[in-house]
Amino acid sequence: MAKIRNPPTPPPVPLSRERILHAALHLADEGGIESLSMRKLAQKLSVKAMSLYNYVTNKDDLLDGIVDKVISEIEVPSLATDWQLAMRQRATSAHAVLLRHPWATMAIVSRVNVGSAMLHYVDATLGCLREAGFSVEMADHAWNAIDNHIYGFTLQELNFPFEATEYSAVAENYLSSIPVEHYPYLNQLTHHVIEGRYDGIHDFEFGLELILSGLDRFRHPT
Repeated sequence: MAKIRNPPTPPPVPLSRERILHAALHLADEGGIESLSMRKLAQKLSVKAMSLYNYVTNKDDLLDGIVDKVISEIEVPSLATDWQLAMRQRATSAHAVLLRHPWATMAIVSRVNVGSAMLHYVDATLGCLREAGFSVEMADHAWNAIDNHIYGFTLQELNFPFEATEYSAVAENYLSSIPVEHYPYLNQLTHHVIEGRYDGIHDFEFGLELILSGLDRFRHPT
């Protein structure tokens, strides 16, 4: 009777910077950036911690790398697209990506990010605005105004203390704290939410449209 041979064990996947960053991104997504350490990363990859330093300089280099991987997921504006449509697509894409990676917004706004994906992303954004007729200075102001909305709205959405489905019940609980004789307009708004005449849900697109419409008057197309 022929001896049954076990299939050969596949060779281990070699360590690389890309593999390290991929694993680090998963750790950050699972437990937040505070949970990311060289020790935990080495355990996830089944390697010794010191071997990681052959591919990343230190933890700051690691953080820069995973931030750049997040940025690479965002849709880059095209010069061939109408500038408002391009900025709208860029903003909605960025908002969705940052919600998928809840730790990333604070990491982006609190670090100097000069990875290749970030540089391409920013350059394409400025290029789209410049070609649309914005001056160098106004293109910078426009880009920052849009990003302030993206980052601020995303942080609020990620950290809001209750779910949208709870708005009505929460509003009713706080109604006694906003008597109509002292806070007539806030009281009126709260009643609208309680009675279901308004859902109270903040709208990312609404703020974005205000910004894009307001920016249009600063263009000087050739």
